[in-house]
Amino acid sequence: MGGTSVLVVNSGSSSFKYQLIDMETERVLASGLVERIGQDHGAARHTVRYAADAGESAPAIAEATHTRETAIPDHTAGFRVMLDAFAEHGPLLEPADLAAVGHRVVHGGARFFEPTLVTDLVEINIDELSVLAPLHNPGALQGIRAARRAFPDVAHVAVFDTAFHQTLPPAAFTYAIDREVAAAHRIRRYGFHGTSHKYVAEAAARHVGRPLTELRQIVFHLGNGASVTAVDGGRSVETSMGMTPLEGLVMGTRSGDLDPAVLFQLARRADMTTGELDRLLNTRSGLKGLAGVSDMRDVQERRAAGDEDAQLAFDVYVHRLRAYAGAYLAQLGGVDVISFTAGVGENAPQVRAAALSTLGFAGVEIDEARNESAPRGEIAVISADSSRVTVLVVPTDEELEIARQSLAAAS
Repeated sequence: MGGTSVLVVNSGSSSFKYQLIDMETERVLASGLVERIGQDHGAARHTVRYAADAGESAPAIAEATHTRETAIPDHTAGFRVMLDAFAEHGPLLEPADLAAVGHRVVHGGARFFEPTLVTDLVEINIDELSVLAPLHNPGALQGIRAARRAFPDVAHVAVFDTAFHQTLPPAAFTYAIDREVAAAHRIRRYGFHGTSHKYVAEAAARHVGRPLTELRQIVFHLGNGASVTAVDGGRSVETSMGMTPLEGLVMGTRSGDLDPAVLFQLARRADMTTGELDRLLNTRSGLKGLAGVSDMRDVQERRAAGDEDAQLAFDVYVHRLRAYAGAYLAQLGGVDVISFTAGVGENAPQVRAAALSTLGFAGVEIDEARNESAPRGEIAVISADSSRVTVLVVPTDEELEIARQSLAAAS
């Protein structure tokens, strides 16, 4: 192992995000986004963070952002743009400074259950698993290949969104369809957002001062994509997303749970193709399909103005949250900690309050003032002192979790 920093890369088909993290302090040194890869006018943003003199007060963190527009034909060219930004604006990024490069990979199937050092064989496996995540794994693979060319002597680690959910019992991950068909086509529930759920569950345990192994937790990761996980003793035992990230909660543009016969009906009566059905459920459903907008902030604004479609979208969203909360209470036999994280979970107190408003029978009591005034960017208790269940807002940090796992795998 070389240096003390980890470069975390999150690649999509036409963009990638990155963070350089000093693992001795777990401070982000730089971050950026390279986007519109493959288009004539690519764009890159590079932000440098550094300690600034705050006068008599404690040192503060300042930042400077630099942008660039240029043609970026592929991910390899994108990595050159990133390296140019480090060279021009800092901090200096030398291979000797890196302990590892960590890569987020959405789907690891049933093959990968822990952070994995990337080899040619691992690349082949990630490629083969693209059939389960055609919108995600190909982009991640392009990023891995470009990064390995840029840093051939540094350990590269793949961290899989599905890995945390490899502890699901067979009763939780098995679909009730013909077992031979399921086995032949790898049809089962895998779960996603695992990196975030793991990070939040561990952070919550530290915050309440109890061993992770003693706690029954429910973690709501509510962003544009949304999922909820039941965590028993630090292990995922049930989660809302399934074979793909489409199953489960209502999301920004995704439907979540749906009677499969709806697809048969639309294919027969509306002559919709498989591709059209895919786009309907992934890009034209959820909040977008119900209210015309995919951002919960816009839904809330329209709801406050009396928009009936926005009100229905909010009600459907919350109804699904309550349904899963109740189901996971039953699966766990009770709960000690409930946490909210990600964009909606961290910033929408009305959603949090509504989701838990019916759980008084289970010992859940929200403190209205704490919920409304929960500070952003830090862990906050929003339950009442009399609540038997601790309810938290926990900012997620998937990049830091990837960096931690990558460092451990490369050591």
